[in-house]
Amino acid sequence: MRSIALFAEAYCRLVAHDLFMRSHDFAELHAHVKNYPVRRTAREVNSARDICLALERACCFYPKHALCLQRSAVLIKMLRHRGFPARMIIGAQKLPFKAHAWVELNGEILNDRLASREKFLVLEVC
Repeated sequence: MRSIALFAEAYCRLVAHDLFMRSHDFAELHAHVKNYPVRRTAREVNSARDICLALERACCFYPKHALCLQRSAVLIKMLRHRGFPARMIIGAQKLPFKAHAWVELNGEILNDRLASREKFLVLEVC
C-alpha cells in the first residue's frame, strides 16, 4: 500500500512542478530546491530507493517526458520531506554542450545510470 501512496505523491509532484514552472524561471526553481528543508523527524520506513522507484514509475505514466531537472527537483522534495539530506547536482559537458541534473545522497548517485561526475563538470550543488 505504501508504494501506491509514494507513486501518487510522485505523480502529483510532477504535476505541481509543471505548474510551478509555468510562472517561474530556472533561478526561482534553483532557489526553491536549494532552500527546500530537510525534515527533522525520524525517517519513515520508505528507503531512498523506494522513493526513486516510485518516481520512475510515475514518470512512465506521466503524459509528457519528464526531463532530468524535473525528475531531480521532485526527487529532492520527496527525499528531504522524509529526512534524507539529498543534494541536487547540476552539471555540464563542454563539447558537445549538454547540461544534466541528478540527485546524490551520501555521495551515491540515486537517479542516474550514467557516471555523471565523470562525464559532467559540476556547476552547482543544491
